[in-house]
Amino acid sequence: MRAKPEYRDRDETEVAVLDALAERNGDGMTVLAIRTAVDADIDTLEEALGNLKSDELIQVHTDGGRTVITVEEYVVGPGESESGDDLFDQLRDRFSL
Repeated sequence: MRAKPEYRDRDETEVAVLDALAERNGDGMTVLAIRTAVDADIDTLEEALGNLKSDELIQVHTDGGRTVITVEEYVVGPGESESGDDLFDQLRDRFSL
């Protein structure tokens, strides 16, 4: 899954964080897990997380003694199509690529 189009006009790191969190299907990620998934230095990542939190696009909570970050449900766009194909597979099938 990915962030909806209306949330994709943000900074590149912010969009990458939203996409990484959306892939986790609500399970959330630690900052270390996000840093592994997103190609950004810690300062850039910290700024992106701060912006997303202040814009209420993510939630931060404690789960069993560790800090977990989740994406708000309204930010996540549709996943794969009903047939299980992603957009590129659909285009390839439609245009015989």
